[in-house]
Amino acid sequence: MIYQPKIIIFETEIVINQLYDMIKQLLCIYILAAFTAISQSINITVDATKNLHSISPWIYGRNNNTEGTSADWKIYNDANLRMYRENGGNNTTKYNWTNGLCSHPDWYNNVYNDSWDVSANAFLSKSNKNAQILYGIPILGMVASNTKNNFDDWSYNSSQWWSGTSNNWAGGGGPTTGNGDPNKYLKNWPADSAVGIFDYWFKKKGFDPNRFMYWNMDNEPEVWKGTHDDIATSAITAEDYMQKYFAFAKAARAKFPNVKLLGPVSTNEWQWYHWNDDIVTDKNNKTYTWLEYFIKRIAEEQKASGIRLLDVLDVHFYPGSANNPEITLQLHKLWFDTQWSYPLANGSKSLDLGGWNEDSTKEFLFERCNRWLNKYVGLNHGVNFSLSEYGAIGNDNTDANVIACWYATHLGEFANHNVELFTPWDWYKGQWEVLSLFSNYYGQYSTATTSSNSDKVAAFSSLSSDGDSLMIVLVNKDQTNTQTANISLNHFTPSATTVGGFQLSDLGSTETYVSKVNNALKTKSFTISGTSISTSLPKLSVTMIRIPTAQPIATEVDDDQLSSKVYELYPNPCRDKIFLDDRFAGYKACIQDIYGRTLQYPIEVGSHKYIDVSMLQRGNYIINFSNDSDFVIHKIAKE
Repeated sequence: MIYQPKIIIFETEIVINQLYDMIKQLLCIYILAAFTAISQSINITVDATKNLHSISPWIYGRNNNTEGTSADWKIYNDANLRMYRENGGNNTTKYNWTNGLCSHPDWYNNVYNDSWDVSANAFLSKSNKNAQILYGIPILGMVASNTKNNFDDWSYNSSQWWSGTSNNWAGGGGPTTGNGDPNKYLKNWPADSAVGIFDYWFKKKGFDPNRFMYWNMDNEPEVWKGTHDDIATSAITAEDYMQKYFAFAKAARAKFPNVKLLGPVSTNEWQWYHWNDDIVTDKNNKTYTWLEYFIKRIAEEQKASGIRLLDVLDVHFYPGSANNPEITLQLHKLWFDTQWSYPLANGSKSLDLGGWNEDSTKEFLFERCNRWLNKYVGLNHGVNFSLSEYGAIGNDNTDANVIACWYATHLGEFANHNVELFTPWDWYKGQWEVLSLFSNYYGQYSTATTSSNSDKVAAFSSLSSDGDSLMIVLVNKDQTNTQTANISLNHFTPSATTVGGFQLSDLGSTETYVSKVNNALKTKSFTISGTSISTSLPKLSVTMIRIPTAQPIATEVDDDQLSSKVYELYPNPCRDKIFLDDRFAGYKACIQDIYGRTLQYPIEVGSHKYIDVSMLQRGNYIINFSNDSDFVIHKIAKE
């Protein structure tokens, strides 16, 4: 007993010492964390004159809109929806425009009424006049012909969905008789029939062709053996498909010379590299991944025929990352970033062609396709990129702030790299907010921007059409922490020390976008010190800063850039035709609008005394003439 107090005192000393050590450790951790937070401020550099190019307005798009209510149309127009994709995806393949019929591949192949006339009229009468619409040209070869041979799904199970709705029971089939006869509900549909819609719409109905420029070359051909197996009972070869593509593309170009052809409208990441689940072997027994083979064959046929067969390389993407926000928030790097490894990569592991490389996870799909286009078509190929379906990155419970950051980084990345169309298939809470922010307030010309830590904060910038305002978008992808961004401006002199902007953050669980003036967008002010800005970014937020200047940046081709040669174009202004000086023989000519978007791709001047401009809207345009050693630019005005 005599020693008991000593023991107690000794134990107390031990406890005190342990607590002291713990406090020291906690203080060290706190100090280190504070120091780390300070040292990890993210540096953003903007160069207003570098990599300057126009932004396609058609990246502000969406699928399946025209059956919307009047409230929906108000949202479309307030958010400034620019590109409407209305061909129905898989329902394109058997669409019969003469009767307004379609065979539904996921519902027994039953035929139903689906008039594109109705959706086109709704688009023309209800959408903003700056909008464009995207339909499709069916090229498989058979389309719906009648509704008389549908499978009676109502009598079978009251038209309820079940796992067998994809059975081929139209045309006299059923649960006891098996597959039906497709000849009973389909008819042959050659190229001339498919492209007849151009004359019907533009000549008979008087639709403005300038609002119907873009056309998918069918839809997801790599999986026809599954989606349209009533016709593609055995999978066609890649070369068989290419021959179909060539025939229909040539017919489309002949009927509508200024058409923009989008192909191959590829299904998903696996199918970017595989045709019929395998790499492609050509007639010389050489192997290719699917998109490389597609580009190679396009180049060969264009050279052989002299006809342009591809304007926009178009793909689809369904990554299935709904429960992986860490992946979703970095998906914008998949398209052009040569260093980013995609955690869900699969098809890319066949890129070595000699087998399966588990480490081949760097996709950079659009950059990879650009390299193939440079290799096979040539450095001035003029082909841009499109993502006309994108989904499976969210669900009803997905955080709208994650969606907003995912969508904003894609719009910024696609503006940076001249992507021509972007029309997501799935649409989630948070997207209307971001679409409205970008389409209404972002600039028309992309400029160069870098981030010292793009995993945390992605940064993008643009200039207004007349170069008198700079817009900077900062996307904080950090799901937990606020981030500090320090912005440096190069070749841009602000005309104010306090500027305005917008911010999206803390989006709730319900849709917040009602209209352009009733939404979750918060106005913000920012302080500029010289050419520097420092601002705090909430977690999972999208911030846009708008900076004016009294020294506008030149964004359009001016008279000093035009050729001093006296080659004559007449009349100028023009109406239907513009005639050419004989000295243009041997040149190629293409027409661009003032934003740099190509409207008419190179034609050989040698066999033409004039250029048909009847399809152009009233306004100013630029014609680029080129041969092997010379480049001449002229402005024209269309009355």
